[in-house]
Parts: sequence; structure tokens; C-alpha cells
Amino acid sequence: MRISELSRVSGVPVATVKFYLRERLLPEGRLTSPNQAQYDDTHVQRLRLIRALVGVGGLSLAAVREVLTQIDEPTGLTLDLLGTAHRVVAPDLPDDVDLTPVLGLLRRWGWNACADVVGNDDESRIDDALAALAVALGGLDDAGFEVDLPKLDRYAEAMMQVARTEISGLPVESATAAVRYVVLGTVLIEPVLLALRRLAQREASAARFPLPGP
Repeated sequence: MRISELSRVSGVPVATVKFYLRERLLPEGRLTSPNQAQYDDTHVQRLRLIRALVGVGGLSLAAVREVLTQIDEPTGLTLDLLGTAHRVVAPDLPDDVDLTPVLGLLRRWGWNACADVVGNDDESRIDDALAALAVALGGLDDAGFEVDLPKLDRYAEAMMQVARTEISGLPVESATAAVRYVVLGTVLIEPVLLALRRLAQREASAARFPLPGP
């Protein structure tokens, strides 16, 4: 298909398609003449992926490039890969976050795989997730909103169930499939989890505070 049809099928404007081509986020088409190229379904799928990462995922183009690089050039399923996936969804964080309270919580929950890497060579790769939790907990304290340890324990238990569900579904037939699952699952599932939490709050609220009769 030509670029105009690629635009129509993918729902991405021609100008945006050309921009992605210039930025090398979208692979070049097959040249049929010096000024013409043909595209196929792989380009359609790539455009839809970019649109999901930018739209639903809310990523910057720099973060999208990092995600696509991991998918196109998988290096294996390691903590480095998980660190990349977490880094692209993490907000900008200060460099001097005190991780001590967070490390105490991780050891309380037995999450030693996360706690033990701090101070090792992998520190810079995973600190975004640790720092994000530390900043979030600090925000609760600043606002005077108390979340006691038993409640944090229940949150952690629920998140571990989510994580186990996700990891159990990880494909093992190829590194490319595994990387795609981990990276896209991290970026695109987080909005799903947030929406489900809000809906669950409504259901729990309705159960605790039922409306009066008809």
C-alpha cells in the first residue's frame, strides 16, 4: 500500500506517518521509485503500537523510542529489561531520594530480590521504581494522610498477586515475544489497573453504603 492508504488504514495522519519515518520510529517502506514506497501490514501494526504508547501509555517520543528499541533489539529477559520498562513510565524524580524506609518495607514483605540489588551494579537500573515508591510515601506523610503498615501489607499482597499473574503468562517461545510482553505489559497495563481500581472502589463503596430502597 502507498503512504496515503497506510494513513487511512492505521488512522494516523500522513504528516505524522512521515514524521515517524524521519525519526526512524517507523521502518522505511520498500522503494518502488525514487519518491515512492510501498508499505504493508507490519507498518500498520507499528503505527498502531506507537499510537497506543503515545496515547494510552502517555509516553514521550523519547520513551517510545526506548520501548521500540527493546522490542526490536531484545537482549534477553533480565532485570535490566524490567528496569527499562519501569523507567519509561516513571515520572521525573529527584536524585537524592532516601530509600531507607522503602527498603525496610521490602524486607518486611520478603521482597529481597528488589531490596538486595541496591548498592550493586544494577542500582541505577531499578532505582526508578524504588524512588517512585519512596516519593509517593513521602507525599502521604506531607499531606498528613496516614496509611498504616497493615494496610500497606495488604496493598503489597494484592500487587504481588497481580505480578504473579502477569509473570505466569510470560511467553517463553522467543526472546522477542517475551520482551514485547514485558515492556508493553508494563506500559499499557498500568492504565488498566488504575481504571479497575477506581471501578472496584465504586463497587466496594456501594456494598458498604447501599442506597436506600427504590
